[in-house]
Amino acid sequence: MKIATKFIHAGAEPDPSTGAIMTPIFQTSTYVQSAPGVNKGFEYARSQNPTRKALEEAYAIIENAKHGLAFSSGVAATDTVLKLLQPGDEVIAASDMYGGTYRLFTKVYEKFGIRFIYVNMDNLDNIKAVITPKSKLIWAETPTNPLMNIVDIKGVAAIAKANNILLCVDNTFASPYLQNPMDLGADIVMHSATKYLGGHSDVVQGALMMNDDNLREQLYFIQKSCGAVPGPMDCFLVIRGIKTLHVRMQRHCENGRKIAHFLRQHPKVDKVFWCGFEDHPGYAVAKAQMRDFGGMMSFELKDKSKEATLKVLSSTHLFSLAESLGGVESLINHPATMTHASIPREERIKNGLNDGLIRLSVGIEDADDLMEDLKNAIG
Repeated sequence: MKIATKFIHAGAEPDPSTGAIMTPIFQTSTYVQSAPGVNKGFEYARSQNPTRKALEEAYAIIENAKHGLAFSSGVAATDTVLKLLQPGDEVIAASDMYGGTYRLFTKVYEKFGIRFIYVNMDNLDNIKAVITPKSKLIWAETPTNPLMNIVDIKGVAAIAKANNILLCVDNTFASPYLQNPMDLGADIVMHSATKYLGGHSDVVQGALMMNDDNLREQLYFIQKSCGAVPGPMDCFLVIRGIKTLHVRMQRHCENGRKIAHFLRQHPKVDKVFWCGFEDHPGYAVAKAQMRDFGGMMSFELKDKSKEATLKVLSSTHLFSLAESLGGVESLINHPATMTHASIPREERIKNGLNDGLIRLSVGIEDADDLMEDLKNAIG
């Protein structure tokens, strides 16, 4: 099945009671049983819900996985993966990563005895160098947030399997339209479905996809026991969002390419971080494992002053100053004070995330209007 058809029909079956083509919103907390323990597969909404079940089936299909699980947020999905670990276990993570993930690692799980080792994953030797018998999980993002670094998923997967380590890939920036980490050897794929999967800035949700049956049972047990599950309305919204993922991503990619080249040619712009440039260090890997290069990018001005950065951030009209990404509307963001504020400044600077970095989530508006908006803001 081709990718566009897959996204439209993933997890979709006509409602058996009415024939409704869209999955109904089963707004219920519990289900009537014909006798104690005798039910139709549903007993209590924390453990399962028909709307959520349809979405979880869709999650598996769009990532070429056997199983999918839905969560109340991307961070809740990440939290569930970490609950597979024991005190004393070690996690190898990318030094350039989403600030919310870093905060969860350092502020919550470090005090429970989990050790996190941060490395530059551009070079696979950096991963090999820190592996110990206590290494249990490799956490990778690609492209990374917000510097757009690329991680060789197939290469990392080979290292993980050789050392009996789980590999979880945060695929939020790429979406299943651009890459499928399961096909490249990942054990778990994580999404903040709030972003491209939902696609309309109207729902908060997370997802995990996996192939291994035992791993699915472990993660489902944690999902059910800890209760970070989405409501049926949120599940319905993501089901609806997935149906247009391919057409939205096509426009995100088209616009992203135009905006990236526009910024690179602008006389007041110093650096543009976008993995579609042929001179990007990770271009060859990105081209091999991605179908296109997406609508996420960051840039720095030649004028490094705080005033110049704030002027751009406060002067756009079509690019709204807001956290999050992946919606149909364009967003502009200041990672140092917004999405990555939880990372200590010295760590951010060391990893290349400077105070003047500006992140863009390029939407699906007309690209000419977006370029004019940035032109006016940059001056």
